Amino acid sequence: MPGAVIILPARFPEDSFTCSRGSARAGRVPSGRTDPHPFSAYSLIGGEGQQDTGGIPLQHVIEARGLTKTYGDVTAVNGISLSVRKGDLFGLLGPNGSGKTTMIKCLTGQLKPTAGAVEVMGVDAVAEPVRVRELVGITPEQETPPSFLTAEEYLRFVGHIRRIGDIDAQCGFWFDFLEFGDKRDVLCKDLSRGTRQKLMVAQAFLHRPGLVLIDEPLINLDPLMQRKIKDYLTGYVKGGGTVFLSTHILEIAQEICTRIGIIHQGNLVREGTVADLRGASLSLEEVFLSAIRGERQDA
Repeated sequence: MPGAVIILPARFPEDSFTCSRGSARAGRVPSGRTDPHPFSAYSLIGGEGQQDTGGIPLQHVIEARGLTKTYGDVTAVNGISLSVRKGDLFGLLGPNGSGKTTMIKCLTGQLKPTAGAVEVMGVDAVAEPVRVRELVGITPEQETPPSFLTAEEYLRFVGHIRRIGDIDAQCGFWFDFLEFGDKRDVLCKDLSRGTRQKLMVAQAFLHRPGLVLIDEPLINLDPLMQRKIKDYLTGYVKGGGTVFLSTHILEIAQEICTRIGIIHQGNLVREGTVADLRGASLSLEEVFLSAIRGERQDA
């Protein structure tokens, strides 16, 4: 399946591939159903879909120390040390090609760092990358679900692999909430880019993870859906979840992020709360441009 993205654990239940088109249609949730509520503690990190972290309460859900990734002579990520606390809505900002996507792939075990250490949800992402992907949700930059599955088949496929007990309710909620229930029987290859992005957002949250990493979350969505997802992400962290998102759209970070980091040429050049970085009078755009140009920020 050229170009398809399935970022999932490598452990498959026996019935992962038994969902036919007929059974998928038969198991639908009635249109208009809105539970489980997206902001409830059960929906986010509790209930039957809860993910464990060995029973250890975590203050920091992401810890990177000296993280470096090189490709030959090119250094994509250069010795970054970064902590993301539980309940943060952390925005990683940077120009195109600054290392944002590489950073997310290292944090989620999709790429092995050249040097440094990474822990995500208390798990060593280098030693146990599959375990990390079991615990988190991931929305990749490229919205390329398997072309040979319908939208509903793909969500159910993810649900079976994730061992979601209430898959009917979860699929029904996301089709309703993201307003693409009329596309549930359409092959992924025939979906618009915006609808494919909705599908990738849904699969990331389907198993109620405590941490979701999102690469350019709103780039293909219309303003109404952007507003809806921004509100959802804000409610998600208030309900106990954590979000790590990368973007080069400064308005998103200024509006919803609690903390941000600015990356340029693989280096983390600024980090802090939005309020602290902006100070009394600066806009986030001014902070960003100053950091990228290497200018000194006044307090």
